[in-house]
Amino acid sequence: MTWNNKEKMKSKIWLALFALYIVWGSTYLGIKVAIETIPPFFHAGVRFLASGLILVIWQRAAGQQMPTRRQWISTAIIGNFLLLGGNGLVSWAEQFIPSGIAALIIASVPLFLVVAEAIRPNGVKPNWQSIVGLLIGFLGIYVLINPTEAAAGAGLNIYGVVALLFACLLWATGSVYSKSADLPKASLMSTGAQMLMGSIGLFIVSLVTGELNGWNPAEVSTRSLAGLGYLITIGSIVGFGSYTWLLQNAPISLVATYAYVNPIVAILLGVWLANETLEPRIGLATAIIIGSVVFINSRSKPKVTLAPHASAGEEEARAYEE
Repeated sequence: MTWNNKEKMKSKIWLALFALYIVWGSTYLGIKVAIETIPPFFHAGVRFLASGLILVIWQRAAGQQMPTRRQWISTAIIGNFLLLGGNGLVSWAEQFIPSGIAALIIASVPLFLVVAEAIRPNGVKPNWQSIVGLLIGFLGIYVLINPTEAAAGAGLNIYGVVALLFACLLWATGSVYSKSADLPKASLMSTGAQMLMGSIGLFIVSLVTGELNGWNPAEVSTRSLAGLGYLITIGSIVGFGSYTWLLQNAPISLVATYAYVNPIVAILLGVWLANETLEPRIGLATAIIIGSVVFINSRSKPKVTLAPHASAGEEEARAYEE
């Protein structure tokens, strides 16, 4: 790869990272607004069904091949880990947890990524610096949650917190699995397929949990529809598309840096637009959690493990690391 192409690739990576930083930071408030009058799992199902259809139809019209049977299975696994387990639980938890706090807990995903990477076959084992970073990061989560107050019913809703921690675990698991999964060569086709398969799981959970019982679509507010529209177009297509592309073209440690910025964006938007409070404990927990993630990424930089189909982008991925 020539120097010129390397610079272009670096520019693409930073542009995708910027989209990920800002867009995903704003989606927490978008979810909060959307679920005001739309059931959480159902809203997520509609969001990813619409976004997935747009991407798959667009990519097919552009000449990309549809996923093979094996690739549909891979996208179903990843889509349900990331979108049902990850995004669906976040949407459900935001009924009880402020959007900024939800974003801060989800900022600990890189901690879970280290654990998921360590336990997978042939995965990268954490060094002692990473272990120290993990301990510091989980201390920050402890400070944020304040279990004593939560148990007494005076702090954060414990069910919402548990849902968010499970969302972190499932998102990390799906992300690590995606590194070696058989996926469509075109990242946007892969993204669309994951959204479609994830939406099926979301609709099933929506029906099974009974969240649609007594819900009247006619009572959905214009504000919630606007939030859903933002999530479908900007949040899903731009945000999730950038994340999927980065997973295949950049070091996972670099991709994980979105966690530094997302909670700050989400907390500020929550304070400015949703009247959420910014307590000193939240500031302290933010510093600890984000600091631990920065520490881990500065001490341990695992290389991207590209999937077999991604060999065409392997040289580009290496260009960034050089």
